[in-house]
Amino acid sequence: MTSPSDGGPASRATATHPAGLPLGGRDRAGEETLPAPTGRPAIPLLEAVRADEEVVDLIEAADEFIEAQGYTEHGLRHATLVGRIAYNVLSHLDHEPRTAELAAVAGFLHDIGNVVSRAYHGQTGALLAYQALGRLGVPTRERAQVMAAVGNHEEQHGEAVSPVAAAVILADKSDVHRSRVRTNASIAEDIHDRVNYAVQSSFLRVDPEASTLTLELTIDTAVSQVLEYFEIFLERMIMCRRAARVLGCDFRITVNDTPVL
Repeated sequence: MTSPSDGGPASRATATHPAGLPLGGRDRAGEETLPAPTGRPAIPLLEAVRADEEVVDLIEAADEFIEAQGYTEHGLRHATLVGRIAYNVLSHLDHEPRTAELAAVAGFLHDIGNVVSRAYHGQTGALLAYQALGRLGVPTRERAQVMAAVGNHEEQHGEAVSPVAAAVILADKSDVHRSRVRTNASIAEDIHDRVNYAVQSSFLRVDPEASTLTLELTIDTAVSQVLEYFEIFLERMIMCRRAARVLGCDFRITVNDTPVL
């Protein structure tokens, strides 16, 4: 696999929304740039789940099985990123801290069901999440929130049934980036690998004053044209728009600093 130049607009890793809170995201090398919002505590429940050896083993095994099927990375990197972005989305929109914490956990666990099968992995993952959180003593109603978010994160079967579910959908679908492409991928032959590899930077900007959630993408059009992105991800973007509405926001997309949605 050849690596095109990383030239293009600079990373937005240090961007802030108008109130000055840092925004969750990732730089063009795939590294997380996810400081906790100013004045907010850490995410103790997420850390407890991440420390659970059974959970970690299941996520790592799931990613191995997904790789064998030719899919992009769905392991601990993706899980952690989605969890923290989901947390940031709700925190910036002033939801209750515990609700944001549940979104972080749901984001971290959303793909655990791939250890069973790619088909209906949201539903099987919801059951695995329920068991894992039960071991940690999480109350049933809170486990239900996480279950619903995990079970509803895929466009084929999912709906943004709650703010937690909406945040997970937006965080999951915003993780399009070349760091997810496997080392043995065929960029020329596989459109999903090609589109992911073309994305040099993906950044979900939360603007609570304007009530907008904007996915900002930097795409190397020498690798993939912008049209290919919408060719394979249109359903996901429609799902994101519906999820944003649940949070009282409009969903937007910019590509190479140009609004496209």
